[in-house]
Amino acid sequence: MIRRLVGAAIAVTATFALVTAPEASAATTTFTGAVALSNCSGSVVKPAATPMDAPAMVLSNGHCLEEGMPEPGQVIVGQASNRSFDLLSPDGQSSVGTVTATKVVYATMTDTDISLYQLSDTYADIQQKYHVPPLELVNSHPQAGTPIDVVSGYWKQIYSCSIDGFVHELHENNWVWKDSIRYVPGCETIGGTSGSPVVDRNTGKVIGVNNTSNDNGERCTLNNPCEVDEAGNVTVRPNYKYGEETYGIPACLTSANEIDLNQQGCTLPKP
Repeated sequence: MIRRLVGAAIAVTATFALVTAPEASAATTTFTGAVALSNCSGSVVKPAATPMDAPAMVLSNGHCLEEGMPEPGQVIVGQASNRSFDLLSPDGQSSVGTVTATKVVYATMTDTDISLYQLSDTYADIQQKYHVPPLELVNSHPQAGTPIDVVSGYWKQIYSCSIDGFVHELHENNWVWKDSIRYVPGCETIGGTSGSPVVDRNTGKVIGVNNTSNDNGERCTLNNPCEVDEAGNVTVRPNYKYGEETYGIPACLTSANEIDLNQQGCTLPKP
């Protein structure tokens, strides 16, 4: 997983990768709505139908949780949290403020790799105090060929490419993710970009969350996910990068950004 940074040696390596990675060019995508975590990236997101006076929500990866990665099959709902997030300026060069979580609304690494933090501020509060609007979280399946920007709040870097296709099952160590997004070569995401929003460059809306890459060409091991098709055939794609779809999240949220896994249309895994 392109997830967290452990120790100075890895941080130095990651910094080198950042400097040597191809410079992204995003004509319309900015860092507005992006946040930096202590070990990952994230974003302030809002389903279109959610009112601005609802508690705001930060989207990241399940494997970016402060206490560590959920076990396969584990689903976390309503867990207290006081984690803080730095809101970035549009150019990504500075923080315009800090927001704080009250709880983890939902998190899992089963079928997908997401964490949803509820904040103490509403969307309206954040826009008024920091002039940061939320990114819209769409409720429709992404399409192959869509140009995307992976916006890393941790590295203050935008990685641009497009969607190559979708993976029936992505296996990494003991975790299995379904219908994952595979990027075309060119999105050179690195450690710390985990949890970055995958933004549709045509619309500026969030269609996924960045989560992993095959680093060493290994088969289905940690940091080396493999693709498994409907017939059980395994394909290893060295250096390919992946994200998880997020279109299923809005159907599982109430208008107050509480999780309701029994709502009609909600397909997220239950505890």
